[in-house]
Amino acid sequence: MPGTGIGIITFLHNDNFGSALQAYALQRTVRELGYECMHLDYQPDRTEKIRNLLMSGNNPKLILDGIRKREVKAGQTGAQRKSEAIPEFYRRRMHLSGPCRNQKELREASRNCSLLMCGSDQIWNPVWMNPAYFLTFADRSIPKVAYAPSLGVSRLPKTAKIRKIRRWTKDFRAVSVREQEGAELLEQMTGRKTAVMPDPVCLLSAAEWKEIAGPAPGGEPYLLCYFIGSNPAYWERVQAIQRETGLRVLVLPVSAESYRSGYELLDGAGPEEFLAALRDAACFCTDSFHGLVFGTILGTHTELIRRYREDDPESKNSRVDQFLRLAAEKGMDELRETGRGWLRDNITI
Repeated sequence: MPGTGIGIITFLHNDNFGSALQAYALQRTVRELGYECMHLDYQPDRTEKIRNLLMSGNNPKLILDGIRKREVKAGQTGAQRKSEAIPEFYRRRMHLSGPCRNQKELREASRNCSLLMCGSDQIWNPVWMNPAYFLTFADRSIPKVAYAPSLGVSRLPKTAKIRKIRRWTKDFRAVSVREQEGAELLEQMTGRKTAVMPDPVCLLSAAEWKEIAGPAPGGEPYLLCYFIGSNPAYWERVQAIQRETGLRVLVLPVSAESYRSGYELLDGAGPEEFLAALRDAACFCTDSFHGLVFGTILGTHTELIRRYREDDPESKNSRVDQFLRLAAEKGMDELRETGRGWLRDNITI
């Protein structure tokens, strides 16, 4: 029989500050609403990854992308320290299940939950679709809700993926997504009208984020750079800002290009150090969605460089556009209360 807690599944192990902090924010909020809560620690093994690649019809280039990321980490001790710092953050600040390597283990870990939730981040992106993030492992007796998963795209996926998404979402008690474009696509695919909710990091105030931030980098005022993608134009813009402001440049490295930038590196930082560096930056330059959101929450002057061309079929710019619209129209306080209100209404157990 179901128990009394809420189980959540999202991305936890992609060495990304935004992924880690949105998971923390959602769990913290659910607990503040009065519920026991844990994240299902989904770490798919090689067999699970290959099975999903074949069954979901994903592009094999995702394997190459994963290899490139591992090569960067293998060649940099700072990247390895960051990879260790994120699980340590989870151990200190969150409740996780034991490691789940496949759907069978997810089903067993979630057996005593009273409700299961998926969200947020790009867990519903059709490019790297995985049925586990649609809670397909769940016992039928356990209610399911989705809090603000992102499809991350502005165009319908292939027909085979549409059929899967329609089947996997039909028995959810409540569904919200992160972008208006995602809600429109989901309605086209499933016929279901869907609420649009803010990313979980918006559920906490600036004061709440600052209370968990670590020590800030010392020294002169700095321009902080945090780029997920690889584009020479990023560094051209950084040079221009440095010439305009005279600021010291400090880089939170992710890509191989970041490590070769020639600027001072804030290497091996964990989530708390990321927050502190962003909080105290004189200026912040990023191509990261979560970087943009945190810059806005913390009141840091932020310059966004778009990572994708608008005509790219895999463009994820919709999430950026949605956030900028809502932040301008409603403000962060209203977004926070909107998200918390949706959770209060839909996670009753």
